[in-house]
Amino acid sequence: MATHSERVWHGGHAPSAVAEEPRGLWSWLTTVDHKRIGQMYMGAGLFFFLLAGIEAFLIRLQLARPDNHVVSAALFNQLFTMHGVTMVFLAGMPLLIGFINLVVPIQIGARDVAFPRLNALSLWLFIGGGLMLYTSWFFGGAPDAGWFNYVPISGIQYSPGPGVDFYDIGLQISGIGTLMTGINFLTTIINLRAPGMSWLRLPMFVWATFVTSLLIVFAFPPLTVDLFLQTFDRLFGAHFFSVAAGGSPLLWANLFWVFGHPEVYILIMPAFGIISEVVPVMSRRPLFGYTTMVLSVMAIGFLSFMVWVHHMFDLGYGPWVNSIFALSSMLIAVPTGVKIFNWLTTMWGGQVRMNTAMHWVMGFLITFVIGGMSGVMLALAPADLQFNNSYFVVAHFHYVLIGGTLFAIFAGMYYWFPKYTGRFLNETLGKWQFWLVFIGFNVTFFPMHFLGLMGMPRRIYTYAPHLGLTFWNSVSTDGVFILSAGMVIGAINVLWSYGHGQLASADPWDGRTLEWAIPSPPPAYNFAYIPQVRGLDAWWVEKRYGNGRMLPAPEAHHGPPGTIHMPTSTPMPLFLALSIVIAGYGLILHSLILAIIGFAFVAIGIHRSMFTVDPGMYVRPHEVEEVRADG
Repeated sequence: MATHSERVWHGGHAPSAVAEEPRGLWSWLTTVDHKRIGQMYMGAGLFFFLLAGIEAFLIRLQLARPDNHVVSAALFNQLFTMHGVTMVFLAGMPLLIGFINLVVPIQIGARDVAFPRLNALSLWLFIGGGLMLYTSWFFGGAPDAGWFNYVPISGIQYSPGPGVDFYDIGLQISGIGTLMTGINFLTTIINLRAPGMSWLRLPMFVWATFVTSLLIVFAFPPLTVDLFLQTFDRLFGAHFFSVAAGGSPLLWANLFWVFGHPEVYILIMPAFGIISEVVPVMSRRPLFGYTTMVLSVMAIGFLSFMVWVHHMFDLGYGPWVNSIFALSSMLIAVPTGVKIFNWLTTMWGGQVRMNTAMHWVMGFLITFVIGGMSGVMLALAPADLQFNNSYFVVAHFHYVLIGGTLFAIFAGMYYWFPKYTGRFLNETLGKWQFWLVFIGFNVTFFPMHFLGLMGMPRRIYTYAPHLGLTFWNSVSTDGVFILSAGMVIGAINVLWSYGHGQLASADPWDGRTLEWAIPSPPPAYNFAYIPQVRGLDAWWVEKRYGNGRMLPAPEAHHGPPGTIHMPTSTPMPLFLALSIVIAGYGLILHSLILAIIGFAFVAIGIHRSMFTVDPGMYVRPHEVEEVRADG
């Protein structure tokens, strides 16, 4: 018996994914196309990155000289809290998830993710939770207890305003979206790989995404539980963290860091994957030690759950516990070092093209190794007791997360920009951006090592002139101006190149993986036919040993003959995310009516999403040929 989709097709009523897809703003708000969702993730991530940069700029202006009064003490607490929350949850992760959405489905030979509508819902939950968090500025003040939100400082007694409530509810909403992303990409990688793409033929970026998704699935629930418990403490008078009522502040700290340290690797693992894609292509040789790279990624993911107590060496767990976690914290440097040496060996035997993408790779290697060295120092419990809560720690995690994650993001941006826009980023502007950012970054953050060793604590509003901290604080603030100039040049480069950059071919870098086998920018359906993979670096194999084009996989044919079945756009993910945000505002503002309205809309959205059948859209054969000809 013919399926519903086949009956619609033969009746001539199936809409076309190419010709009849809605255009304009509405098409972006309702899209389920992984490429558009990836672009929106990156756009939103860059927006929040701008906000975090403004907050950092004000922090450094305040600390540029002693006894300064650029901002008040209360505003300073809100600024450093929102800066940390934004960089970790609303800038770094979405930028990387944007790359994952753009690249992974195509690299495995799929036409979309396993759950396209869930993917769209993940995006809108992240944006909704992030914007909700920032509206806290207009409802009595932003969160002010640090990005880790330690109790009892974040309790109702010491932070009575709604700021921490916005933190709890906003991050729960955004975090649910991220958890959905992890589940979606695990399913996508396991089930939608093209025929012939075995586990040890996956590109390294896909492996990094797979392990990152596992980390998300196992690390985000402890954070969600923590936020849920504190929501009950603050809004409903529970006492999960109150010592006087039998609760424990250590419950918050342990649950938070069980999430918090894997979160570091959720941020850095996709960055490792990006570097592992750029280095072989720009070095014109295969990645050295592919299997050991896969094993190192898996080892890092496993060990990341074994080190969280090194954030709490000074909480009195005793020498045995501290020694065990110190050992595991140092052990994680071994698989990380394997990756560094494999990248260097790949470049050593290759013919390296020192374009802008490789400039960012080299900057990544330098800054990440510096951050890793200070990380090994912090892994030693006796040393950490001296460094703890000092600016030495601030220098460490900025070298790892900014010098690591952000530099890799820029490398990926210059590498994949021609694939998804059809145009190159300007190389001259790119190199100006790199050198200004690289110099500005080191001028800003390297002096913080000295400040930490001189005894400057984290999170202080100001300092006295006689402490000897003025010079290095002034140098650090000067570096922010250089860093900001580089970021402005980068923004100009992206905006100008998007419309006026040099046109790019389908395979401008002589790439190795499947995204370079299709037109630039990719069509809505990615592949005219599901490809047959015949080796590691599938596209490279076909260029060198085949006929220069991917062969179709005969067993991967689905749907009516000569057509490609794609999911239709829908406003339901956006509607459901808005409903959840409305319910969240009802809880924070203690408005029963608003909460009931929000939850009612959530129930309607879930019902419609569960019981509405998507007939899908079809790409007609002549449209496929037109796109292939244009490509």
